[in-house]
Amino acid sequence: MLLEFRVRNFRSFKDECSLSLVASRDRSLEDSNTIETHILSLPRALRSAVIYGANASGKSNLIRALALMRVMVLQSAGLQPNLLFNVQPFRLDPASAAAPTLFEVTLLLEGTRYQYGFEFTPARIISEWLLVYQKSKPQKWFDRRADGEGRNVFEFGPHLLGAKRTWQDATRPNALFLSTAAQLNSESLTPLYKWFAETLNILLDGEQLPPDFSTGMIRTAAGRARITSLLSRADIAITSISAQPTKSVKQSVTLNPAKGTVDTRMEETEILLPRFKHTIGAVSAEFELADESQGTQKLFALAGPLLDILEKGKILVIDELERSLHPALVRQIIETFQNPEHNGHGAQLIFTTHDTAQLDSTLLRRDQIWFTEKRRNQSSELIPLTEFSPRKGEALEKGYLSGRYGGVPVLADQLVD
Repeated sequence: MLLEFRVRNFRSFKDECSLSLVASRDRSLEDSNTIETHILSLPRALRSAVIYGANASGKSNLIRALALMRVMVLQSAGLQPNLLFNVQPFRLDPASAAAPTLFEVTLLLEGTRYQYGFEFTPARIISEWLLVYQKSKPQKWFDRRADGEGRNVFEFGPHLLGAKRTWQDATRPNALFLSTAAQLNSESLTPLYKWFAETLNILLDGEQLPPDFSTGMIRTAAGRARITSLLSRADIAITSISAQPTKSVKQSVTLNPAKGTVDTRMEETEILLPRFKHTIGAVSAEFELADESQGTQKLFALAGPLLDILEKGKILVIDELERSLHPALVRQIIETFQNPEHNGHGAQLIFTTHDTAQLDSTLLRRDQIWFTEKRRNQSSELIPLTEFSPRKGEALEKGYLSGRYGGVPVLADQLVD
């Protein structure tokens, strides 16, 4: 369960901002839209959060920041020693351009709260820390800093068990200690590493998922029934789905470093192609996935991962959820995450959108809604709706479109002279 994500000096985010999924004391939609944390200081978390904003206001950059943090945790231990991180600090200010970028997450894992973060430049990790709240007070598991000569200086707490000196010595300047220790089988740190690898799922820039996961699910009767049911509830006239084995050709490329040659070979393989049966009255016909609409293709590709995320209590972070999907279907996806009967394992949905139809106080609480706004210096800020103190029952869509909460573009009278 994600509680907070903090970022500073990444792309358009010059100053520090944080996206919080800690529920406020507002009691509206509490039973459906929030989850119990069993932590006295923050008793409930949000099942979903939405980010609105004008084009180029920073919505996608916030998702990119979380995605880059995930990639660094999963891959930094395997980087070559002199390889640079592909990070872009805020470049319209000289001080920021030379300053480190900060990422930090606070999450709940098996009832324990973890606060993990790091600062880095393209060349190295500047600092890295982990606080763990097994009770009310934080335990410092490790703290890493780069000294004036660029050497790693570590401080460990007594609650981090294992071969700490071995992990420390193996941690290169451009590798995260968390990643290195997990790769070296740290039992204490592997659950946090696996949270990034297995629980956090991110789709960038309206990215289209491949249909493979959903296609694999329909090979079983149970998986086929669940995906067919999801598509039928979306008012798509599909009565059944099948997976048809089809012969295909795959190209394999082999590099021979000794000879300096590249061998290319074509291999025959078998792939599964989904087929969809549509029935109108007494007439039925089967269609391939490519024959379906863009919306149906996207929903089918999303269906399998969506069901898996709900079943296993994972997190889905998606940029531009509404792309190729009808607003009513977007609402249905949000409602599914906020329905305790369908989401009994605490799965969360974080998404960006321009779809103002979801700005509805019967669907979302005020603390679930965020806006990105560009300042005069072209940096982005992230603002919660609660900062504007909207009244209960206020027409949120009308208020947003009128500019009351910011996050809308300032347009000229005409786009073309």
